[in-house]
Amino acid sequence: MNPAGAEAWAFPPEPSSSRKARRRVSSALEARHLEAVSVTVAQVVSELATNAVLHARTPFEVRVHVLDGYVRIEVHDRTGRRPVRRYFSDQATSGRGLRLVEELCHAWGVDPDPDGDGDGDGKTVWAEVALAGPSPAEPFEIGAAGAP
Repeated sequence: MNPAGAEAWAFPPEPSSSRKARRRVSSALEARHLEAVSVTVAQVVSELATNAVLHARTPFEVRVHVLDGYVRIEVHDRTGRRPVRRYFSDQATSGRGLRLVEELCHAWGVDPDPDGDGDGDGKTVWAEVALAGPSPAEPFEIGAAGAP
């Protein structure tokens, strides 16, 4: 990862790209001694990259920024079609990616036409993972009602 705390990689719209993106991001974070969040960030990257492969079907770029207190993940593709959180049955084999991203991150969203020139040249789906502090899930308190 460069000294400014940001790195970017381009990928083709192929199934293997999700795995490659996950590995590159994990390596970059581990090189900065951020192993504590590398697994979570890698999972988020995998989900967002898979969405780009399956739904955008365009080349895409993965960017990771290490900022003050969090890691920001961005996946930019060349379609303006926004991701849609879907609800599937417990037996469905897909459709849980954005729900998982929502649970793992303290914030996520979509920036349409990220360069602002109005040509509709794509979108950036972003997510942020805290470097420290409470997880995005409800904290577990010993002695709380219903706790073991």
